[in-house]
Amino acid sequence: MHLVATIARYLLGVLFTVFGLNGFFHFIPDPPPVTPLGIQYFQAISASHYIAPVFLLQVVAGLLLLAGRFVPLALTVLSAIIFNILVYHLTMDLKGIGPGLLVMVLWVLVFLAYRSSFRGLFSATPSRRV
Repeated sequence: MHLVATIARYLLGVLFTVFGLNGFFHFIPDPPPVTPLGIQYFQAISASHYIAPVFLLQVVAGLLLLAGRFVPLALTVLSAIIFNILVYHLTMDLKGIGPGLLVMVLWVLVFLAYRSSFRGLFSATPSRRV
């Protein structure tokens, strides 16, 4: 399982680093949104520059995964991004959900290897440190 989680961590790191950088440098052409609502969504997040910090977070989290440093932090940041990717596809473009499902599976594989780091989040009565 350790090897699988390591491979998943590297794949997730490469994917988010490359696609985060692509958001700034546009070296991979983006397919156009297929629905009118998707077009409006991407116009709004592009015109408002809302997407720029999202791309920056993708690059930083991807690099952290590749370096093997602060992996729980990178997973936490990416969980929100992956959630938004999946919600977009579930509500506006169901046909394109495949890559989102792939990164979700990779994320779960890495999360399972680092789940002890998240133990406090799932505790009904968290410990207090003073």
